This record gives sequence, C-alpha cells and structure tokens, in this order.
Amino acid sequence: IQATLQSAGGLLTCRALATDKGKFMPKIALVDDDRNILTSVSMTLEAEGYQVATYTDGASGLDGLTSERPDLAILDIKMPRMDGMELLRRLRQKSDVPVIFLTSKDEEIDELFGLKMGADDFITKPFS
Repeated sequence: IQATLQSAGGLLTCRALATDKGKFMPKIALVDDDRNILTSVSMTLEAEGYQVATYTDGASGLDGLTSERPDLAILDIKMPRMDGMELLRRLRQKSDVPVIFLTSKDEEIDELFGLKMGADDFITKPFS
C-alpha cells in the first residue's frame, strides 16, 4: 500500500502502515527543537490522518528514525545535540526515507547543500 504526500517541490510516495481499524496511516517523524512547531505541525498532520512521532533534538531524532522507520522525516536544521544536516548525513548511511527540511535558514546555499546531501525538499519558516 502506498500513500502520496504533496510537498513544495512535488510529490513524495511512501509506504503506509495498517492500524487496528484497518485504515492505512503513513508515519511521519518530525524533528524540531521548537515545541510550538512540533505541536502545530503534528496536530495538522494528525488531523489529515498521518501518524506522527516527534523529537526535540537531532540525537533523539536519529534514534527514533532508526528504530521507528517512518515513511517521511521532516527535519529542522538548527537543533541542539545534532543539527539537521548531520542528522541527514547519518540517516543516509542507513536509510533512504524521504526527508523535508523545515527550517528558518533561508539562504540558497543552505537549501542547495541540504538537497545535495540527500534531502528531498526544503521549506522555510515561517509558513502558513
């Protein structure tokens, strides 16, 4: 079973997980040190039918992404304990999960570097 997610740069296809009610819910990992972002984005995604796991820093995000194997990862770049670029570098050694950077870094060089490292898309904060 596959589900398609719309991102700013196009469509991402991911596998879906079965729930006990027989519905299929893609699992998304959200890694950001801003608790307001974690709350608002996770609530929005859950309302749309996605299963969301949240992590407040890069190190815990890497642990969760490795053990939970989500269908999509949404990462901030500037985080404590491990930044998003390092998280993506380490993640790419183990997984090809689609990754979207959701960050306040809006320099074109940051976007190009992130995409070159293997990110699938780049969304800048603030967003609506």
